[in-house]
Amino acid sequence: MGNLNARLDKIIPKIRDDKFIQGHGLGNEISFYVFDYEPEGELVVRDYINHIKKEFSYEGTNRKIIEFDLYKMLLEIAKERNIFNRIFDMEEKQGKEALFKAMTTFAKPDIFLKKIKEQIGAHNVVFLTGIGKVYPFVRSHTILNNLQEVIDKTPVIMFFPGQYDGQSLQLFGKFKDDNYYRAFRLVD
Repeated sequence: MGNLNARLDKIIPKIRDDKFIQGHGLGNEISFYVFDYEPEGELVVRDYINHIKKEFSYEGTNRKIIEFDLYKMLLEIAKERNIFNRIFDMEEKQGKEALFKAMTTFAKPDIFLKKIKEQIGAHNVVFLTGIGKVYPFVRSHTILNNLQEVIDKTPVIMFFPGQYDGQSLQLFGKFKDDNYYRAFRLVD
């Protein structure tokens, strides 16, 4: 996957490019991009995401970036549903399986999509992060598959700790998340 810093440095010019906002011309497909990276680079990538957001935070910018950290969203949802305080007890008393079942019951993709739709506002670039932290409760491909319904032509970059070969997502280079054909690799 090449040198991480060199690949990260290509993101800002990509986002500045008019073609990025206009889309790839796949008919009515929305512009989904995956920036895949080795999981060991997680902290470097997180720092760089903040750098990118700062780079486009000046007044009058024509790129308004919003980041949706799926992990933070999961915690918010758990708090809203008054489940958060019970999570640790449940794992301790009933085990990981029971916790997994409970979490996947309330962490449905449509809840995330509803939040994204409510918060996107005038932003015209979406970052999806927290993919590794939220696994296995939320699967990235289920969010991507349904995102089309709530986002119209807004480019989405999913920062993915694993490998994306243009056809399948492999989280941490180990777990095959699913086949996903609609995204472009942001940087080779």
